[in-house]
Order: sequence, then structure tokens, then C-alpha cells
Amino acid sequence: MQDRTDAKSKPHPSRTPCLTAVLRMAGLRPTRQRLALAELLFDGPHRHVSAEQLHGEAQAARVNVSLATIYNTLHQFHEAGLLREVAVDASRSYFDTDTSDHHHFYVEDEQRMIDIPASSVVFDALPQPPKGMAVTHVDVVIRVRRGN
Repeated sequence: MQDRTDAKSKPHPSRTPCLTAVLRMAGLRPTRQRLALAELLFDGPHRHVSAEQLHGEAQAARVNVSLATIYNTLHQFHEAGLLREVAVDASRSYFDTDTSDHHHFYVEDEQRMIDIPASSVVFDALPQPPKGMAVTHVDVVIRVRRGN
């Protein structure tokens, strides 16, 4: 299991040309704001980020963008397959830069996500989906908090 919340990356040249291509291939126009947010999101190891966290990072990096634009961009990236959205409750979602099949611990008292390898969660059987529908993905979020 890997906690990527506080991961630091080494400085390297801008990945803007590469990110421009990634956005175009995903069907998104590479606007200045999308590129700036993509660089913040994908610059370094995989991680989990909330819209509020990304907004704070954008402000610190002097990227002039509203919280509404952050939400819109995160949802656009998710719809394009660049991010995975993990809802921990009705009012809080995290966006995961790792779109591979895996699950999560949600540390309630720290409001952070920790990855669980897909192979660590085993299902004996899943219920049949409603008629005319197919299961596309199973997301498991196990809520934990620090013991006393």
C-alpha cells in the first residue's frame, strides 16, 4: 500500500509540450489554465488531490484560477480518462492520478487516501447488474481512523 499524499518530486524541465499532447489526445483543448493545472497534477508521482488542495497549490504557484475552474477542470480530466474520481462521501471527492485498477483506505481523521493494490481485495461474487447493464468498475473505499 502506498501513501502518496506528501510525495515530493525532484525539479525537472517543464513537461508542457508532453502535457499539451496528452490533453489533445484526450480530446481537450490545451488552454493555459488546463496546462498549468495538468503540470501541478502530473508533475511527480501519482497522488490523490481534492479540488481545494489543488486550488491551494495553484495559488502557491501563482496560477490565477478560481475554485470553480478547478472543479470543472478536474471533472473534464476525469471524463477524459486522465484522472479517477474517488468519492468518500456525498460532499467530498478526491482525484487520483493513478487510473489503474486499485482500491483505497480513507483516513478519516486526516482526510487522506492510501492506495490498496487491487489484488488485496477479493470478492467471492458480485450481484448481477440490473437488466441491460454491465459492471464497469468496482471501487472499494475502506474508512479508517487512528486507534487510541
